[in-house]
Amino acid sequence: MSLKVILLWVLLFSGGCFALLYVALWWLRKRNGHALRGGRIHSVREGRKGKAVLQRHMQSGMHKLYTLGMRFPVTSGYITSVRKRLSGLHAYDEYKLRLETMKMTLFIWVAFACSGVVLLMMKPGLEFAVLALLCGVVINSLILDMAISRMEKRLLAQMIELFANVRHHYHQHGMVEEAISEAADLAGAEAGRHARLIHEALTDADPHEALERYYESAPNRFLKAFAGISYMVMEFGDRIEEGGSIYLKGLGSLAREIQLELLRRNKLDYLLKSLNVIALAPVFFTMPIERWARSSFPSMDEFYQGKWGFITKLSVYIVIIVSYFLLQKLQQTDETGYRSGKGRRVWEQKLYRFPIIRNVVDALIPQQHMPSYFQLTRLLKESGAEVKLEWLYIRRITLFIAGLVLSISMVFILHQAEETHILHAPVQSGQMFGRLGPAEEKEAFKQSEIDRKMMHALNMRADSTYEQTYAALKQVSGSRYTPEQLSENTRRILQKLEAWNAEYIKWWEVLISLVAGYVAYQMPMLLLYLQRKMRRLDMRHEVYQFQTVISILRAMERMSVEEILEWLNRFSVIFKRPLQKCLLHYEHGPEAALDLLKEEAPLPEFQRLVDKLHLSLGKITIREAFDDLDSHMSYYFEQRKQEYEKIIDSKAIWGRLIGFAPMYGLIFLYLVIPLIGMSFVQMDSYYEQIQKIQ
Repeated sequence: MSLKVILLWVLLFSGGCFALLYVALWWLRKRNGHALRGGRIHSVREGRKGKAVLQRHMQSGMHKLYTLGMRFPVTSGYITSVRKRLSGLHAYDEYKLRLETMKMTLFIWVAFACSGVVLLMMKPGLEFAVLALLCGVVINSLILDMAISRMEKRLLAQMIELFANVRHHYHQHGMVEEAISEAADLAGAEAGRHARLIHEALTDADPHEALERYYESAPNRFLKAFAGISYMVMEFGDRIEEGGSIYLKGLGSLAREIQLELLRRNKLDYLLKSLNVIALAPVFFTMPIERWARSSFPSMDEFYQGKWGFITKLSVYIVIIVSYFLLQKLQQTDETGYRSGKGRRVWEQKLYRFPIIRNVVDALIPQQHMPSYFQLTRLLKESGAEVKLEWLYIRRITLFIAGLVLSISMVFILHQAEETHILHAPVQSGQMFGRLGPAEEKEAFKQSEIDRKMMHALNMRADSTYEQTYAALKQVSGSRYTPEQLSENTRRILQKLEAWNAEYIKWWEVLISLVAGYVAYQMPMLLLYLQRKMRRLDMRHEVYQFQTVISILRAMERMSVEEILEWLNRFSVIFKRPLQKCLLHYEHGPEAALDLLKEEAPLPEFQRLVDKLHLSLGKITIREAFDDLDSHMSYYFEQRKQEYEKIIDSKAIWGRLIGFAPMYGLIFLYLVIPLIGMSFVQMDSYYEQIQKIQ
């Protein structure tokens, strides 16, 4: 029994077991429904008890699998990577974190196994291994991203309800910690867990240190802002202004932010729904399309088995990979994940210690007095990349060498594959439609073997003459061929010799490899530019959060500029470095420290905020400097709302183009265009045959 048959039986057996399990679950649900309608409450309760027991057994089994998987190095590394992705949403809940990690891991492994079986049934071999690896990476990323996005949206929806309950209980008690504690009991599971963590931090003996620990594990900026605002009101007290309580105003602004974020995510998910699956689907259709084309049009064998067929298939796979990762970037709704002081790459620092590498890097880096040096350092600063300029150039040089070596290797492999194809491919017949019969196919392979022997007999020389080849072929074949057939076979052998000797690395192929290396050399710069553009949106988010904090602090008595900077430093992520540097230099001169802060943070919105702090040093009070803060916050909110709409519309257009690009590439590059090209070649062949008849 062949491997394909075994795998087919395994797949059928798995499908049958799944169908039986589905029928059993449907029958149990139907029986429970009849019991409830018939008034058999006792049976329903027993069924629920049995369901709870079964659920506990399943959870216990998941935890045992987690413990078993962590014992082996291969599985423990993957389980740990999944755990890291989920840890932010299940902070301080080890039981839930292990359970969700194992559920997600098993689901990914089952999906990967099913796709692997399907691909193996299509075509076992090296191509299967490459496709299985590609599907594994895509399935892992796709399932994790979908699950995490669903959990994040559920947490955001629960936070809106949590803030409403906090507002209600704060009206009753007027105490922040009591309002949070009572609201946590009414909130959803995820939001209630974080509310209890915030309550524990606020009532800790050292709330500042406890809040710092919570900030490190908080899954989003809204929870950090909620915890910080609650702590400020507990420490300084609430104030009643024209719009009411400043604490409730802060909660209202956070609720509006969450609602805007939730609407943005829902609309983006709706517009880009299922595009990842559409982009991945062509992986499973390359082999069926190739089989159909080769069975219907025998002349397509020359294309699919040759160099251009390999290049086209590789191009389709590259389009699939690029399209998928571009869709992942378009669907990315979370923050950039930037954290101050992180992100260093140790391997670049180790390579820079070697004298040869250091000399090469120092020769490529612009001099400090050159404009390009200031442009690069500014780009690193604005993009938030925690790398030195020397390490950046080591990364670029490494990618250049990798791109060049991979391109040259690919060219060499293509030439070797084409040489093998020339020697072993069956001789093409004049048949354009249908499929060769067994006898015709056997004769074509036999003719190819004769051609290969003749080519080796001629020492694979391209300068072999027609007379030499004709005489050698006549001596080997004897009276098997007619003079016309001998002449045709001789011309074909000479064409094969010429094509075989033409398979060497050309100068333009080396040039293409150099271009590929240069593109790889520029990739880190392109990523820095993209990261800078994405980071500006996060910077605006943080400035809006600063404005919410200042709207509370400005109402406090005896509030100074230095204290405001200290509070902003506690909340900051992107601006933490400039704020820390400003606080270090503040004692030596407030004006100079604020000027340095403006230079370190080039965002216009943040610079205007620093200008207001500069005015508050002695000319006017903090309340007077930020008297128009509410109108600015309203304007920035509407501005960001409009920007979100533009971004979503743009992502929807690009998402449709990118999502269907692999399908278009598969149909046109891998089927339509080769079929048209082979049709023209076949028509030329028929035209030559007609001319010979005339």
